[in-house]
Amino acid sequence: FLWGVGSSAYQTEGAWDKDGKGPSIWDAFTHKKGKVFRNETGDSACDGYYKVKDDIQLLKELKVNHYLFSISWPRIMPTGIRTEQLNEKGIQFYNDTINSLLENNITPIVSLYHWDLPQVLQEKYGGWQNISMINYFNDYANLCFEKFGDRVKHWITFSNPWAVAEKGYETGEHAPGLKLGGCGAYKAAHHIIKTHAKVWHSYNNTWRSEQQGMVGISLTSGWGEPVDPHSQTDRDAAERYIQFHLGWFANPIYRGDYPEIMKNYVGRKSAQQGLGTSRLPTFSVQEKTYIKGTSDFLGIGHFTTRYVLQKSFPFLQVSSYHTDHDLAELVDPKWPAPGPKWLYSVPWGFRRLLNFIKTQYGNPLIYVTENGVSEKVQCTQLCDEWRIEYLKGYINEILKALNDGVNVKGYTAWSLLDKFEWNKGFSERFGFYHIDFKNKNKPRYPKASADYYKKIISANGFPNQREVENWYQKAMDTCSTTHQLLATDSLITHMEMVTEIVLPTVFTLCILISIVLLIFYLRNHS
Repeated sequence: FLWGVGSSAYQTEGAWDKDGKGPSIWDAFTHKKGKVFRNETGDSACDGYYKVKDDIQLLKELKVNHYLFSISWPRIMPTGIRTEQLNEKGIQFYNDTINSLLENNITPIVSLYHWDLPQVLQEKYGGWQNISMINYFNDYANLCFEKFGDRVKHWITFSNPWAVAEKGYETGEHAPGLKLGGCGAYKAAHHIIKTHAKVWHSYNNTWRSEQQGMVGISLTSGWGEPVDPHSQTDRDAAERYIQFHLGWFANPIYRGDYPEIMKNYVGRKSAQQGLGTSRLPTFSVQEKTYIKGTSDFLGIGHFTTRYVLQKSFPFLQVSSYHTDHDLAELVDPKWPAPGPKWLYSVPWGFRRLLNFIKTQYGNPLIYVTENGVSEKVQCTQLCDEWRIEYLKGYINEILKALNDGVNVKGYTAWSLLDKFEWNKGFSERFGFYHIDFKNKNKPRYPKASADYYKKIISANGFPNQREVENWYQKAMDTCSTTHQLLATDSLITHMEMVTEIVLPTVFTLCILISIVLLIFYLRNHS
């Protein structure tokens, strides 16, 4: 069983315009006022571009088997177009990262796309609204296979494409910030699914025999539980919740087409709106055959669960992905909500989701690619007992799913570091390591959960109850000590700021006052 942690390029690297990197849609989006909480950007993020060696040291401390990270497309191909320009410094950066991981016995799991599309492709072609992305992305993927595939054996084409489509082209909360209600998300997803299939075939035909790697996709989905399990309408609504999230991408890849329920609902709503064709695009017979079976493993991101019930939306409303599935989501007020309002800790939902995948898609090989919990930043919280509870609960449910016969082979906790959380800026923190973003050196401090997760990895799960309680106690002791260190460092940083800013200012003022006094003195004596 593989244990690891994850991150993504835009959220951690920084160095947004250094060493030949081109701009991404996230660079453009965050530089517009009002798009991100407090107008924060990932311009420097965690300075991960400069701190690779430090961060690999943290991975060694955690004793992880693998590290999941993403490659920034515009860092190695500034315009996104292979024939126009390659950036050797960007390629070298990822080569060094991969080599350094392998030297430390850490397996690299690499995502080709964690949302940072080259801005040029957005401006010229409209990004994922345009079918031309399929070939541009395939060129980029082949470059990555060519440059890194001799050492990277686990490739993810897309990380959480649901968010790319829904938040990028439906609500506009994420880059590129378009609100193409009712159509944009479906169109973007359609092109992403076709792109994924093309990349899988490229690898299969050109690289697999020589490199012996695997290509999959990482899909993020919550679990939908019917409010009343005895009510057929609630059960149907819960089924729609899963199909409109996970099934939207997984069904074409594993079964050759969109879920029937999605086709029916979007088709019916489109007809009610007087449209000649469904807003959900269709695959041709050849495309269905081409797409089906294009995944060597399924990456699963999972954070939380919702109760679901039937709710009909009048068809006169403006068309939207969110009204297409006729349901409402509820939460149980008793569920712990340690961080933001969307992320409730509901471990049992994870086992149900994993079992759903097993029955729906023929028990595929699964790697959990994202699972974790954030805290809202009020003050520095290194003793994160709620994250320990969350990890314990969710990992335990994976074990139960394994006993159910689900083919889960690895777990990736999200995330290694506190980082830039998209439109939430730095206000939410998922990391095992706290970063003081006010300090120009961006130092990393382990939270209690880092110590606890390290113990889980070393024991390959949970031994007896007493020992696990012992881990918890030790983790809490460690974080108290780290807190004192952080407090001292913060004071030193504060003093340095005083030294760097206040002293030169005072010195300059003294000189100016001296000059003024000298002028007065000379005037009076002349």
